Amino acid sequence: MVSIWDRPVEALDRGIPGHWEGDLIVGRNGGSAIGTVVERHSTYLVLVWLDPEKSRVEATRDGLIAKLTELPETLEQTLTWDRGTEMAQHRAVSIATGLDVFFADPHSPWQRATNENTNGLLRQYFPKGTSLDGFAQADLDFVADQMNRRPRKRLGFRTPYEVLSEHLLQ
Repeated sequence: MVSIWDRPVEALDRGIPGHWEGDLIVGRNGGSAIGTVVERHSTYLVLVWLDPEKSRVEATRDGLIAKLTELPETLEQTLTWDRGTEMAQHRAVSIATGLDVFFADPHSPWQRATNENTNGLLRQYFPKGTSLDGFAQADLDFVADQMNRRPRKRLGFRTPYEVLSEHLLQ
C-alpha cells in the first residue's frame, strides 16, 4: 500500500484533472455497497455497481476496472482510497486502469474530503439504512448524471460536466 504522502504534489492542489478519490457507500447491515469515485478538480462522479454475488474485494476490483477503464487517458492519474479491505486487490485495479493507487492514513476521512462530501450528498438518493441490492449500474449511472449536472459553489456555480468538458476539449 502506497501512502497518500507519496502521491504527486499536483494531486493535492486540484489544479490538474485526473486525480480521483474513492470509497464505498454501505447499505443496510453492511450487506450491500456502491463504489463512489470522485475526480478532485471537477468533482465529476462515477458510481460503481458491486456484484453482490462476489466477495466485497472481488466486486470492488471488478467494478472499478469496468467503470474506470472507460475514462479518457488524460484522466488516468491517481486514485486515493481509505484503508478498507475492499481494496486488497488495488494492484490489479492500478494495472487495468492506469491509475496509481494511494491510501489515506487510518481514520483520516479529511484526506479524501471531496469523496466524503460527495458521499454525504449521495445520501439524498441512498439514505442510510437502505438496502443497495436493488440498484443496477443503469440506476447508478442515472444518479451520477444527476449529480454531475448539479452546479457547485466551489466550481463557481458551474457543473462537474462543464468543468471536465473544458479540460477534455483543450
